[in-house]
Amino acid sequence: MRAMILKEFRELRRDHRTVAMLVVLPLLLLTIFGFAANFTVDSLTTVAVGPQAQEAADRIAASPASGTIDVRSIRPSEGRADAVDALAADRYDLAVVTSAGAETPEVLIDGTNLFAAQAANVVVAGLGDQVRPEVLFNPDLETSWVMVPALIGLILTFIGTIITSIGLVKERAAGTLEQLAVMPLRPVDVIVGKIAPYFLLAALDMAVVTALGMLIFGVPFTGSVLVFVLAGAIFLFVVLGLGVFISTVSQNAGQAIQAAILVLLPQILLSGIIFPLDAMPLGVRWIGYCLPLTYFTEVAQGVMLRGAGLDSLWLPVVVLSGMAVAVFGAAVWRFRASITPRRPRGARGSAGDAGAVAERAAVAR
Repeated sequence: MRAMILKEFRELRRDHRTVAMLVVLPLLLLTIFGFAANFTVDSLTTVAVGPQAQEAADRIAASPASGTIDVRSIRPSEGRADAVDALAADRYDLAVVTSAGAETPEVLIDGTNLFAAQAANVVVAGLGDQVRPEVLFNPDLETSWVMVPALIGLILTFIGTIITSIGLVKERAAGTLEQLAVMPLRPVDVIVGKIAPYFLLAALDMAVVTALGMLIFGVPFTGSVLVFVLAGAIFLFVVLGLGVFISTVSQNAGQAIQAAILVLLPQILLSGIIFPLDAMPLGVRWIGYCLPLTYFTEVAQGVMLRGAGLDSLWLPVVVLSGMAVAVFGAAVWRFRASITPRRPRGARGSAGDAGAVAERAAVAR
């Protein structure tokens, strides 16, 4: 038995990926659940508009029940439509709207930020007759309305990262990827050809899940389909690039699954789809800002629930585009290095070319 235990320890010591999982995963879970697992919203960002905006903001701030309301902008020259646009652009959680003909200001609450909206409902209820509350975009504060757009991104992440990496790793184990290296194809052509089926299947899944979410859960789709499709396509390039990159650093399906879990877990827990980003400490929140699912969820919720356009969602779309270029470029670079056969020095020239041609002809036959 002692010899068996020592043998297992030696094998475990040689398996650096498993050791990394045993060390990194507990630390990751401890960090996430210790710092990020917090549903309490400490600050409700607020904009006050209308001719009595300053007076309403001062009155709310002076109230003992104002709690976490944080008035960050006062705009006397703007009206209710501007306040609705500011909420649709996800710049504030609340909007205090005053008008010349009304003595009681109206408080508009963004219902798509579920935990912030629930906290706002409690705070606004404490103000009593001082304000008239109204919840926009998700009037009944349905959890499914907020979760379905996020789940679309999560499903795309799962397909693009795990399924793609496992598929490519299996091809490498079968030796078919190495055969492609001697064919007259560029690495980027090989990658695009390999991921095209996954891209189309993931796009089909996105359409089906979106339609089922609208049909079964009654989730509205109030914005532009074009913006939604554009963001979905860019996001797919990011997650497919992650899948290709993982396949290049994995030797078998088990290693690919381990690496994919390390990529997926932070996206599930730190992208804001479970725990609100605003409730996380700043250091942990910045991890969420580095995850592509954070930005796709922002676009999906903005388009489907708030009817936001590209003028409001350009920042997450631009960030996703930058991630797509960086991740896909790294994946192409790694893929090229992994399938390009190493040639001995002096192999270049006519003799080398002739050998390559003969090799390609043999593969073609």
